[in-house]
Amino acid sequence: MAFDYDQQILESVSVRRDRLLKSLLFGAERTRRTYSDGARLLLIGIVIAAVVCAGCIGYSFVVDLFAAQQDRTGLALPAPGVVPGARA
Repeated sequence: MAFDYDQQILESVSVRRDRLLKSLLFGAERTRRTYSDGARLLLIGIVIAAVVCAGCIGYSFVVDLFAAQQDRTGLALPAPGVVPGARA
């Protein structure tokens, strides 16, 4: 069975980064755990959902604002088949 040296290097770098992060965050209390990846993903998901909701609300507000402005100025499109200015 051949060894995949690149994969071993990547795993050792990952372990080393994790150890450095824990030592930086907790110092002497290395046994204390960090937030799990699930909690981090949950927070990221909540932020993305809030941004999407804000975008939808903003879009709805702008469309409604343009519709109200169009109603005030009377620039409504004529009904299909009606020629403006023609006599009946």
